[in-house]
Amino acid sequence: MKTVAVIVQDGFAPFEFGVACEAFGLDRSDDGIPNFDFKVVTPTPGVVTSKLGFSLNVDDDLSFAYTADLVVVSPTPREWWDNTDPRVLDVVRDAAARDAWLLSVCSGSFILAQSGVLDGRKATTHWMYADTMARMYPAIEVDPDVLYVQDGRIITSAGTAAGLDACLHLLRQELGAEMTNTIARRMVVPPQRDGGQAQYIQRPLPEVSSLSLAPVTDWMLENLRADLTVDQLAAKAHMSARTFARRFKADYGTTPASWLGRQRIIHAQRLLEQTDYGLDRIAEECGFGSASVLRQNFTRVLGTTPTAYRNTFCCEIGTGGSALERRAEELAGSAA
Repeated sequence: MKTVAVIVQDGFAPFEFGVACEAFGLDRSDDGIPNFDFKVVTPTPGVVTSKLGFSLNVDDDLSFAYTADLVVVSPTPREWWDNTDPRVLDVVRDAAARDAWLLSVCSGSFILAQSGVLDGRKATTHWMYADTMARMYPAIEVDPDVLYVQDGRIITSAGTAAGLDACLHLLRQELGAEMTNTIARRMVVPPQRDGGQAQYIQRPLPEVSSLSLAPVTDWMLENLRADLTVDQLAAKAHMSARTFARRFKADYGTTPASWLGRQRIIHAQRLLEQTDYGLDRIAEECGFGSASVLRQNFTRVLGTTPTAYRNTFCCEIGTGGSALERRAEELAGSAA
């Protein structure tokens, strides 16, 4: 992925638009991150007004989007959800037809829905509008409880900040875990949030909400190799196992076992990129026990094998080159 086009139209949402600019438009070459050829485009170049009243002056029409490796769609006003500019819909359909990446932020998914590219696919949008999408577009399987959905090379994200999660998810596939972690650190956000947007749907506050589980999750990260049980973790938190499991689900949107499994996968990615450890050693370091269990979990979560992942993202062990440096050189060379 070398070229990125972000489509804006009158009434665009500034934060969601900014998410795409932050993820793909900034120069991070001082951190060894390759830059993307990034452009903001619009159907008719000129002044484009945001929903908050201020404007952008956009110089580029949609031509660049027809060749971009990634087309990002930012939200438009609700009254446009079934009446998008036909020129934008054509770009979206073209991107899907040529197997480019498509990513929508928040209710930008309605533009993808109207284009027809989501028919027969899974997708998400902001939880406030999920029922509306399901009603307007019954051919789409709408999941209201997740931060983002990837179906093939189309990624739809939930409300506002979930757009960052979706962007980082895509960057992780294109650049690897280590580069993406570097980008996330620059953004001062976690590289991978677990749980889903169901955590943010309006509901009564839990009766007990003051005790932080952060010391327990920190300890879990320091002891990934160990066979950690809910009973052990509950004891660490000075709670009963039932109370701990309930509190963990409320705070993190997932079970302790699921959260721990995801952290082990992230650590395995890091070791595959930065070391020459064999799979048995990596499995041991990450708490999977055996290479076969590592392969099973890695493939289930990331859709690729550990060996294939290492071939794509590993550093040159013993040459002094980091994964960031090597990947940056590869992408710079292919761009040249």
